Amino acid sequence: MPYRKTPAVEDRLAAAREHLVEQATSVVADAGWANASVTAVAAAAGMSVGSVYQHFPSKQALAVEVFRRASGHEVDVLGEVLRRGSRDPVERLALGVGVFARRAMERRGLAHALLAAPAEPAVGQERLEFRRRYRAVFAEVIREGVDAGLLPRQDPEITAAALTGAIGEVLVDPLAAPAEGPEAGRLVDELVAMSLRCAGARPAA
Repeated sequence: MPYRKTPAVEDRLAAAREHLVEQATSVVADAGWANASVTAVAAAAGMSVGSVYQHFPSKQALAVEVFRRASGHEVDVLGEVLRRGSRDPVERLALGVGVFARRAMERRGLAHALLAAPAEPAVGQERLEFRRRYRAVFAEVIREGVDAGLLPRQDPEITAAALTGAIGEVLVDPLAAPAEGPEAGRLVDELVAMSLRCAGARPAA
């Protein structure tokens, strides 16, 4: 009869895997993808290299999991902000861009790793998929704004793609700078204003 893991063993393995991903994420945030070797991650997690490979077959598989978890969380946060029903779509768009940019500036190392840092080819493919997810949540709120007469007629998908690319481009250099680099508040304000102009929002009276 093949060996079947008990629930207690399964729970321990799941907790160890979670701890490993958390520590790998910290290593990536501090040192970038290139320096997040299996040896470095194992040391941070207090595990042997062999234990890491019990959970992930390769460095690439671990990197993909780190990217999916971290990017997925940011997409979920943005989507939650953009879908809040108590504000009109333009207000939610401004709030969403502001929240995304502030979170990025508060976690510069991780945000730079997610947006632009050189990485495994498989991580590059994941970036493309998550850009599509970002575009989808932006397109949804822009479409609402158009339907409500708060934004001019436009193709929400095209505007959302432009916003996704522009936000990333604006943030790349500041995220790579030291913490005393560009003043975050001013940068976020400018980015929000640019996003509203891109969508065609009317200037505040």
